[in-house]
Amino acid sequence: MNASDLPVRPVVGVSSCLIGAPVRYNGGHSRHRFLTDELDRHVDWLPICPEAEIGLGVPRPTLRLQDSEDGDRVISSADGADHSDDLANTADLHLKQLRRLDGYVLKNKSPSCGLYALPVYDASGNRLRGTGRGAFADRLTTLLPSLPVEEQGRLSDAALREHFVERVFAHARLRGLWESDWAARDLVEFHTRHKLQLMAHSPEGYRETGRIVARVGSAEREETVSAYTEAFHRALAVRSSRGKHANALQHVFGMISTLLDDSRRHDLLAGIEDYRRGDAPLSLPVALLRHHCAAEDVTWASEQTYLRPYPDALRLRHPVAV
Repeated sequence: MNASDLPVRPVVGVSSCLIGAPVRYNGGHSRHRFLTDELDRHVDWLPICPEAEIGLGVPRPTLRLQDSEDGDRVISSADGADHSDDLANTADLHLKQLRRLDGYVLKNKSPSCGLYALPVYDASGNRLRGTGRGAFADRLTTLLPSLPVEEQGRLSDAALREHFVERVFAHARLRGLWESDWAARDLVEFHTRHKLQLMAHSPEGYRETGRIVARVGSAEREETVSAYTEAFHRALAVRSSRGKHANALQHVFGMISTLLDDSRRHDLLAGIEDYRRGDAPLSLPVALLRHHCAAEDVTWASEQTYLRPYPDALRLRHPVAV
């Protein structure tokens, strides 16, 4: 087994309340069943509650984002205390651990952890706008801009959930490569196995990462790691589409079509077209392609991460909406 094949279990940061810790302001939790009942079997968690960590206690007075000349501040409803800097600094205190994460799930609507569209108030409690971001979440995404980060509320969307989990497992595989005693051939093999996955998100990103790999023998090691990591994650951060997925599926089909009889070729093309039209889930043509690649021993195609980007048990490609 070479370095690019080493299995790596993803490590995912999470707002503690989402996996059942009773640390919310009211002493409760916000357990998220997808995280605890499904994803939990395949990842290791790094739970953090910034509000509990800075000593606000459980239960505690509610916090809110308040407009000020210094930007949005996290203010206690009880005494007007400003906790913004302490909450943001929690990310810095955990930075060594955060740098080894493969993703992060944040509690939505939280003045510390909320990622999108939090309400911002004036000093009198009047809502001014809905564009705020929690203090911890803001610092986290500033420190680690390439880290896959999502709010728990958005994980209810099948397409967003699938995209986030796909990025988490890809992040873990790349981290595993860099943490190994990798050689140039290992990066070439890693990139080759991720070809279709990259193309399905960003054809330009695939070309950019390919150019970096082509220079691996002459570039400085640290330069290669930095450039490939940034380009790889930037490409996968682009959401795919039915058209790009269909093109990737057609690419695999082209690798095996000459090995199939007319009936099997027709079934495969029909499955791809049904997916393109929105009449079938992505899992249908993927399952057909995997079956025929294995049956015909088409190693290059069967080893593509695109065909198995995360554990099958998560069933994330089954909804037609993906």
